[in-house]
Amino acid sequence: MSTDSMRQSASKSRYDDDRSHTDAWTYCLQLGLFAGVLWGGLRWILYSIHFTIVLPGFLAEPFMRHSFLKTAWGQVAGIAAFILFSIVAVILYRAILGRFKGPYAGLIYGAVWWWILFLGIGPAMDMMLPVTKLGWNSVLTEFCVFLLWGLFIGYSYAFEFTDEASREPYRQH
Repeated sequence: MSTDSMRQSASKSRYDDDRSHTDAWTYCLQLGLFAGVLWGGLRWILYSIHFTIVLPGFLAEPFMRHSFLKTAWGQVAGIAAFILFSIVAVILYRAILGRFKGPYAGLIYGAVWWWILFLGIGPAMDMMLPVTKLGWNSVLTEFCVFLLWGLFIGYSYAFEFTDEASREPYRQH
């Protein structure tokens, strides 16, 4: 047996024996929770410093009064709605784009969600003003946040379920 084949078999057995497999559903719930907290919190900060006029709780707009969503508890409810939305979005990402590697699928996913929410159902359901009335600051801020949110979801999922470490050469110390 050659030295290279011994290294490959040692590397393969090391990863097969020592590595526990991640449960995809649990990981989706965790990733959605963290994506919602992180990017929902960032949206709240950007709203607080007037980078955007879109309420942090815009996703809860069809279910709660607009005046409530402007209060502190309304903003907390809005971040909670964004967390739930992120969990559902990660599960959809797994079903639709889970096989793709790298960051590009996540970037496209975030852009598609921005398009759906800000150009589609958002203005139609009075969740926010139409894009033409939001202003450039709000449009660009929200678009960038959704790109980064999608990148976070897509790249985190791809990194967890793509076995890049197994392609590294095995080194004994």
